[in-house]
Amino acid sequence: MHIGIVGGGQLGRMLAQAGAPLDMRFTFLDPSTQACAASQGVHLCADWDDEEAHQALIEASDVITFEFENVSTMALTQLAEQRPAFPPAKALETARDRGAEKSLFQSLDIAIAPIALIESQEDLDRAVAEIGLPAVLKTRTLGYDGKGQKVLRSADYVPGSVAELGDVPLILEGFIDFDHEVSAIAVRGRDGEVRVWPLSRNEHRQGILHRAEPQPDHPLYARAADYATRVLDALEYVGVMAFEFFVTRDGELLANEIAPRVHNSGHWSIEGATTSQFENHLRAVAGLPLGDTTRLVPCAMLNIIGAFPDRDAVLSVAGARLHDYDKAPRPGRKIGHVTVLAPDEATLAERVAAVEALLVNDLG
Repeated sequence: MHIGIVGGGQLGRMLAQAGAPLDMRFTFLDPSTQACAASQGVHLCADWDDEEAHQALIEASDVITFEFENVSTMALTQLAEQRPAFPPAKALETARDRGAEKSLFQSLDIAIAPIALIESQEDLDRAVAEIGLPAVLKTRTLGYDGKGQKVLRSADYVPGSVAELGDVPLILEGFIDFDHEVSAIAVRGRDGEVRVWPLSRNEHRQGILHRAEPQPDHPLYARAADYATRVLDALEYVGVMAFEFFVTRDGELLANEIAPRVHNSGHWSIEGATTSQFENHLRAVAGLPLGDTTRLVPCAMLNIIGAFPDRDAVLSVAGARLHDYDKAPRPGRKIGHVTVLAPDEATLAERVAAVEALLVNDLG
């Protein structure tokens, strides 16, 4: 089977690596001349909306998917008219607009922080009076890894904030005094079957994911899996979706956002689960049976950001698996990750600490 992928970054690269044992072939559409997935298949180097490239992708592919959500939903709709394309464009449209995303959560009785949609500084002033401070002001579209947002810690931060973020549609979210963050990676097949990996406990630094560790016994797993299933079913979704949640200090689960694709916090599943998020995404879009999502051993994933550590030193740590994305180092850029495996939790903590001591992450 030949899979067309809109996007040629590290997620596309890892999708292709997961598909090779299934005898899948890949064509990537990406405007970058240095797309790191290019070595894994055919690279159509063209703009996202290039009609000739779309036609070439259609002709090459049995099914089309994407690994980068900031592309035209119109383009994806047009692709879907000629080839099976998953996830559906309406899921992309919902996930890329934080206002639409939060409205979907509310319609499905999924708990969220207090919110207000912001179109002007006057709107912001009113919303701050209602929701209170601190709060987080975010652009409704685009923005990731801490970009496109501002934390309003006190009244002094409020004036001029709408202009500072570009005078674009915004959303204000009440600040959550949370205990920790978790993500649920879930997959839904063409037949509607849903499987969910163990919740991953996540640590961010300067808005960028630093560490993700799956916790099979997390007490909120059932609720998170239920919330994920509600969203997947409502969107008639096919493929992998990531759900980010806050766990409050009193044990409540509040939905933060969704990502309609394979996700950084699920990279541990390549070595740490019976079936990785990448293989299951391909199984789903291809109409194949879904694989088991059980965690195999204690494990954790650490991002490599901006600069590479000493490779020999990392590989000398027992249980360490190094992934190099073949991307040029740049401050704040994810250029690889390390998965650490161990026979038990105590040994995992020791090995993770050893790898962390070697990281030279440049967050910018």
